[in-house]
Amino acid sequence: MDRKLGIYIHIPFCASKCGYCDFYSLAGCDKLMPKYHDALLAHITEAAPQMSAYHIDTLYFGGGTPSHYGAKRITEVFNTLKRTAKVLKASEVTVEINPDSATKRDLAALRKEGVNRLSIGMQSANDDILKLIGRRHNFKQVEKVMKDARNVGFDNISLDLIYGLPSQSKNDWADTLAKALALKPEHISCYGLKLEEGTPMYSYKGSPFLPDDDEQSDMYLYMVETLGQFDYPQYEISNFALQGYESKHNLKYWNLDDYMGFGPGAHSCVGGVRYSFNPYLEKYISGIQQSEDIIDEYEKVSPLDKAAEYIMLGMRMTRGISGGEYYKIYRNDFEPIEDLLDQFQKKGWVVRNEDRWAFTSTGFLLSNLLIGALLEVQSQQKLSATPWVKDDAAIDRENEHIIPSAGDDLFF
Repeated sequence: MDRKLGIYIHIPFCASKCGYCDFYSLAGCDKLMPKYHDALLAHITEAAPQMSAYHIDTLYFGGGTPSHYGAKRITEVFNTLKRTAKVLKASEVTVEINPDSATKRDLAALRKEGVNRLSIGMQSANDDILKLIGRRHNFKQVEKVMKDARNVGFDNISLDLIYGLPSQSKNDWADTLAKALALKPEHISCYGLKLEEGTPMYSYKGSPFLPDDDEQSDMYLYMVETLGQFDYPQYEISNFALQGYESKHNLKYWNLDDYMGFGPGAHSCVGGVRYSFNPYLEKYISGIQQSEDIIDEYEKVSPLDKAAEYIMLGMRMTRGISGGEYYKIYRNDFEPIEDLLDQFQKKGWVVRNEDRWAFTSTGFLLSNLLIGALLEVQSQQKLSATPWVKDDAAIDRENEHIIPSAGDDLFF
């Protein structure tokens, strides 16, 4: 069987921008949807030769707000992929939706065409907090869209939640978790608020209205314990699922599997090559229309990079990392890393299960710092100590049939 590939489709349109959002998305630009749609379909069609060596087993429509883009356009994109690539019938096909822009009719249309997973942006069950952070929906709309989705046949639904929001107390967070659990989703994602410079909510930085570090830590630990008690074990730092309902598409990122993105700013990593497209909508559209180069960044993933990503992404998951897997990727000594992990274990930050190392709940709270320390140890191991590593020309020859150079006509 051909190798597996995940596809990400970026939909950069929103009805309005949320106060915390730092993703590339545009409000008030709906007039560009038709031009973008034509460009997106053309881009997918032109990329067919690159996808031909793969079976597509995950497809993810993210944004932005895909539900604001409309079910008709989403299904047209999906059907274009079906015609131009080998999309497995058993593929996990996810669409992100907001409760205010997903009608029952649209949900039924998506389900009929083969979309089998929804990711709903609930964020909070507190209507006052939702209004404060710029969300357009209330909790009643979350309940309604869940009911509608079940009625039209969706049996794999994820809810997105945020903790550490302005004025959010631990009781508020507990209430949000309880109400999310009452909706019986198959998957729950819980993200700590990050205040990004340039967003409206960045003005809250340092504000007494934000939960402090200790309160956010309590919220995190409570979340892990509570969701585990209700049979949603943690499988990644921010993700929880009933058994068998982990996000297959997101696991591709964390497991260093191949994926290909389409849309402005979309990233791909295929055959040991990482690249991204122009991050501006109108430049992306014009580049495709005029057959110009739309590549923004392009680089080969070196063995050292791959080993670093294995540590960085592997430690995000409760499955963790192992010395055996590390050696297969990098063919270098895992002992210096293991020595540091031993120190972390004595602090209660990691746990060892046979050959695997993974963070504890308290370790996840310090994950950025601890992963940074592991990468520092890893970076001290020189490629010169690994004579098995092939030269750049050999790596080029291995991968040239998978992804063309940045100037190839297939990439406009």
